[in-house]
Amino acid sequence: MTENPPRYSPDTTAIRAGRENNGSALAPVLWATSAFVTPDSASAHLAATTTDSSEFYSRYGNPTVRAFEQAMAEMEHGEACRAFASGMGAITAVVLGILSKGDHIVTQKQLYGGTQMLFTAVCPRFGIDVTFVDGTDPDAWDAAIVAGRTMMCFAETPANPRLALVDLERFGAIAGPITVVDSTFATPIGQNPLDYGVQLVVHSATKAIAGHNDATIGAVIGERELIDWIWGFAVLQGANASPFDAMNAIRGLRTLPIRFERQSSSAQRVAEFLCDHPAVNEVAFPGLESHPQFELARRQLSAPGGLITFDVAGGAEAGRCFVESTVLAQMATSLGGPETLVTHPRTTTHVALLPHELADAGIGEGTIRLSVGLEHPDDIIADLRQALDRALAADPAAPADAS
Repeated sequence: MTENPPRYSPDTTAIRAGRENNGSALAPVLWATSAFVTPDSASAHLAATTTDSSEFYSRYGNPTVRAFEQAMAEMEHGEACRAFASGMGAITAVVLGILSKGDHIVTQKQLYGGTQMLFTAVCPRFGIDVTFVDGTDPDAWDAAIVAGRTMMCFAETPANPRLALVDLERFGAIAGPITVVDSTFATPIGQNPLDYGVQLVVHSATKAIAGHNDATIGAVIGERELIDWIWGFAVLQGANASPFDAMNAIRGLRTLPIRFERQSSSAQRVAEFLCDHPAVNEVAFPGLESHPQFELARRQLSAPGGLITFDVAGGAEAGRCFVESTVLAQMATSLGGPETLVTHPRTTTHVALLPHELADAGIGEGTIRLSVGLEHPDDIIADLRQALDRALAADPAAPADAS
């Protein structure tokens, strides 16, 4: 990155960031090579031991990937960034690249299922102890920290799938452990955790950042010292980002602000519609006054985002009927792209969780996660209405004259 680049608005940064090695090209430049020629042994040695190296071997770095890293660092107001082959690749590198046997991590009960499995199934094998707390309770984080043992606090906000929020001001003020926030749902447009004192922010850039369902890529942004440490582990881990995916992610980043704004606006209308439908028991959306953390959302998020979670009355059968009855909205386990998607978390994103873990995460048999796309909101609502009407008819407990 250039020294002290101008601090533009997020909309401008998304357009301008990551271009310093583009030459005269407006579009991202694809370096589709796994290795680079070095002029002499001294240059090769320097490239092999420098964290900013981008022309040595693409597991260490690549100019296209580097451009994406520079852009993400600017978007999140961080000193440096390391890109990975997926969001889980990034999270795994943060956890296993920093923590050691005997260390302790505090995290929350409301998490993406893959992250939860990392903490419950993998960390114990490496001798890393994990404590789960209610992430919405700021005091719970402080109470769970063990002096001299807790090396990391890991939060996800808004959390998958019920969009629970962690108070970033309180979380960023935690002293001692390294603080990490998975900010995938909010994107750098919705919030910037590093501005609150958080040390590392993680993204599954596969989702809204790349934004077109054609890239699988993750990123970790934060203090240079920590990113350099993670870089050393990442070279050995090997979950490096593909230049092709980095190119697509840069392209997606250019339109992220306008897509995020449109999806937030549409999601607000859809959420309000869902609140009034008799087939829906509960709607979780930060833009609704009924959200238990509505005031925190207003302070912390620039916009509520395009994700909505709701519960279809009638449980599993009604939920199955709903996701199989949508036409415009497609059933797929992703989010943030141009298409409206529906997901049944209990059987997909959180399928490996135990019953008590599902309950802690607020995931019932009829819980649906909806990623609002770029279609016209009237068309999205019409599609959801007909699918919900079918789900209501499939609920044997529904009143006979319900509509």
